Amino acid sequence: MKRFVAALIAAILSATSAFAQSAPATPAPAQTPATPAKIEADPAIWVVKDKDTTIYLFGTFHALKPNLDWFDGRVKAAFDASDQVVLELNMPEPAEAQKIVAPLATDPSGRKLSDKIPEAKRAAYTAGMTKLGLPPAAVEQYDPWFVSIMLSQMGMQKAGFSAEDGTEAQLTKAAKAAGKRLSGFETIAQQLGYFDTLPEAAQVVFLMSSIEEADEYGPKLNEMLGYWSKGEDVKLGQMLNEDLKDSRTLYDVLLKNRNERWATVIADRMKQPGTVFVAVGAGHLAGPDSVQHQLARYGLKATRVLH
Repeated sequence: MKRFVAALIAAILSATSAFAQSAPATPAPAQTPATPAKIEADPAIWVVKDKDTTIYLFGTFHALKPNLDWFDGRVKAAFDASDQVVLELNMPEPAEAQKIVAPLATDPSGRKLSDKIPEAKRAAYTAGMTKLGLPPAAVEQYDPWFVSIMLSQMGMQKAGFSAEDGTEAQLTKAAKAAGKRLSGFETIAQQLGYFDTLPEAAQVVFLMSSIEEADEYGPKLNEMLGYWSKGEDVKLGQMLNEDLKDSRTLYDVLLKNRNERWATVIADRMKQPGTVFVAVGAGHLAGPDSVQHQLARYGLKATRVLH
């Protein structure tokens, strides 16, 4: 579950001061002596259209490295042609986000996080957290899912990725600069709620897997980035979604159900004239329950934009 979850909301938390204000500071990524050369990326994009409506579907990568040139070519042309931009989440202002994140991230009962870890795993939990630079004593007030995200964000930073360089941050900035209407399919409370409402046992499993797989995080992110940059949506989707294959409940909550809801909104929007740029996580645009497949239920065909 860890990679998909990190792709979904680690960037959300790191993109706001809410994370910095409600959690201990995380180590800064290692400084590089010089800015790396720019690398061309060509991510996938699709289009759904009829006689008076065009909707582009762009698969995003929520946190990126600063040296990627992706906002050009087909993606930029589709963005420029659009009157409206729809993201998974239209990020609220930091102060507003802080009011939402803080109560969700903490346990209202006051139980310590370490008391939620099964006794048989407590030693491994303590040793793993300390090794990763996040001592257990610093996070006792937080829910397991939130600490998992903190670890994911630390891994993201260590690997050289940041939400500020991610697709959503860049699209938001460009949409505001161009005066385009900007909206989101979901709210931050909804997205965080997917994890805050997980059973405690599932949250603990998520946390322990984040600790145990920490060394794999950077290499996996780089592998996913390679697929995304080359527009290899099938391989990227397989990587993002494989974390959910053992839990049908999580698969439905995090992927299928959301894709169905978004497809319904898109199908309804097709009844109005105009051009819309829809940008959602690339994992939602791949696999048998993708947004494109859900749109087919409405008689709508999504075509890959090749030129």
